[in-house]
Amino acid sequence: MPHKARSFARLPRPDQASSLLTELATAPCAFSPVAGDRPLALYGAGKMGLLARDFLKMAGRDVGMVIDRGAGRIADIGEWSEVSPVGPAAVPDEFKRAVRLAVCVVTSAYVPIERSLLETGFIDVVPFYDLAETFRHLHPLSNGWFAPPLTAQEQDETAEVLSAWDDDVSRAHHLQFLAWRRLREEWIFEPAPPLTGDSRYFIPELLGLLGGGEIFLDGGAYDGCVTEDFARRRSGAFRQIVAIEPDRPNRVRLEAALRRSMPDDPRVSVCDFALAEADGEAPFHEGLGYASQLSATGRTLVKCRPLDALGLAPTYVKLHLEGGELAALKGAHETLIASRPLIAATVYHNADGMWKTAGWLMETLANYRFLFRIHSWCGTGAVIYAIPNERRAP
Repeated sequence: MPHKARSFARLPRPDQASSLLTELATAPCAFSPVAGDRPLALYGAGKMGLLARDFLKMAGRDVGMVIDRGAGRIADIGEWSEVSPVGPAAVPDEFKRAVRLAVCVVTSAYVPIERSLLETGFIDVVPFYDLAETFRHLHPLSNGWFAPPLTAQEQDETAEVLSAWDDDVSRAHHLQFLAWRRLREEWIFEPAPPLTGDSRYFIPELLGLLGGGEIFLDGGAYDGCVTEDFARRRSGAFRQIVAIEPDRPNRVRLEAALRRSMPDDPRVSVCDFALAEADGEAPFHEGLGYASQLSATGRTLVKCRPLDALGLAPTYVKLHLEGGELAALKGAHETLIASRPLIAATVYHNADGMWKTAGWLMETLANYRFLFRIHSWCGTGAVIYAIPNERRAP
């Protein structure tokens, strides 16, 4: 069954957002997690396609073909040496009818991609993250979760958050996020499409407030890409950077990247624990690249620490913890109250992103401006930004 798209010409005001929420809160969803019970192929040979290939290999599933409209530019790249990507026109018709084609693209709207692939003869096209849900007992990747119908209380809590965003763009992006998670419908508010450029964690409303004395905490630093982006955007003008990454392979890449870009800089440090609500240890599933995370599927125990125990006074806190953001924020309660930092926290890895994380921040932090921005499609790339009023641009 093809997915549906719905377009809105204007941004939703608070009363309109509440009405739209009522529409999607309890409506039946025509979709569910997709089984891996057919031969599999991937569409999209970018970063997400590589993740999907490695994910399915770990889950014990073969990929019969990788399809990409830019296959001619990709075929010689070593990362795809095992299965060279091909263009859609090169796929035999019998293969199109035989496979389940998982779309590994979130930088563009899903519905037009699906429609185009169906028109070219594929008969079973699905979002990759919906397929990944079938393998959650083996791999903790959680970008494909489905939200059940909202209870009356959940709808009230979500409506309260929708009304409290600082601008109508936030309401539009929040509703787009909710519509995909609840119904797998692609709601598009034409004046405010997802921000698919390089602005994640550095939207204009926040970037213009950064000064030379920032203490940047990069929670879930992965390979250092955001840490380096921060330093580059500041032209090296900052007071301190603390990059936190519990995954050992990621940390090796992170430290190597920082040695190249900021060699022997005493202002930059790397920590090997996981941010959490309290001190302790927890199982961690490592070796998954940017999907590594605290998870019951993990075989490695890592140390967990709350931000409140670190003795830091950050001015900007970025959290991308694959679902652990709310727990980390709770473990940072005293620090957030005392230091009143800028905050950017991802909220698309679990149902905390529906309203709980935003609700906690809004209840905890007085005199803050709260924004919701989506930086990719298919309900991914959602980030809450919290900006203290005293740091608002004049």
